[in-house]
Amino acid sequence: MSEERVPVLVTGLPRSGTSWTGRMLAAGGDLVYVNEPLNPEHPPGRCPGVLKVPVTHRFQYICDDNATSWLPAFRDTVALRYRWLAELRANHSPYDLARLLRYGTAFALGRLAGRRALLDDPFAVLSAGWFAARLGCRVIALVRDPVSFVASWRRLGWTVYFHELLEQPLLVRDHPELLELRALVGSQDHVAKAAALWRATRAILARTPGILLTSYESLAADPLPGFQRLYAYAGLPWTPAAERRITLACTDPPGSALVAARTGFTWSGLSRTAYRRMDSRRALDHATHGLTPAEVTRVRALTA
Repeated sequence: MSEERVPVLVTGLPRSGTSWTGRMLAAGGDLVYVNEPLNPEHPPGRCPGVLKVPVTHRFQYICDDNATSWLPAFRDTVALRYRWLAELRANHSPYDLARLLRYGTAFALGRLAGRRALLDDPFAVLSAGWFAARLGCRVIALVRDPVSFVASWRRLGWTVYFHELLEQPLLVRDHPELLELRALVGSQDHVAKAAALWRATRAILARTPGILLTSYESLAADPLPGFQRLYAYAGLPWTPAAERRITLACTDPPGSALVAARTGFTWSGLSRTAYRRMDSRRALDHATHGLTPAEVTRVRALTA
């Protein structure tokens, strides 16, 4: 694959800053942003125009032993080949049709302009090595501080169902760290479950070759040099336009001083988790909101 066509994958556990990082990488205008093709929920997943293979699990595991369908499907995705008819047959609500036009047009124009695909997908985190080795992706894996990660999940009321990981035999075979999660199947201790997921995933990423581990906190604390480094790793030109857009996106939005002072973020639209303009440095000041001091100490102990 030529350097000009090398795809980029931004991954990491959900709530690790993948959407923000992906959008900042796309700010240079050389990438076509593809949102969570491995998400099993629709939207954003289950869109055969983007990825023509059914996703059956959160954190779907892909390796050479089960890649018969995945490899050709993802080759189409990263080559920006949109499957119009497959998408139209599967999804035809007004929202789906608008999404079809948006993605189909973006893929077509991207191919004509010689742009590359950028996959923003936290659900690819446990398969990051396969994306690097078989698709040639430049993989950027975000790792968030465990206390901030658990606090974010707590604020959103999220939990994780470990059976979706443990019932994938190839995943457990290749990543035996996940066996420790069995003790928490069915547990209502959401703090312990989120901490265990963070710990196991961090261990897996630490020994995965061909990826770039990136601290979310370091990136948020000093975004311009951080993103300049990521642009270089991804083979993207660092231009004045990219620098200007990233600067504007990572500082206080106009008129948002009250909200930003409280949370560092401005929420709008239907999703509370999609990227919004934010003061990235100020966001770090409230990262542990939602956990008690005792819970913070506990998370540190569980993830040490």
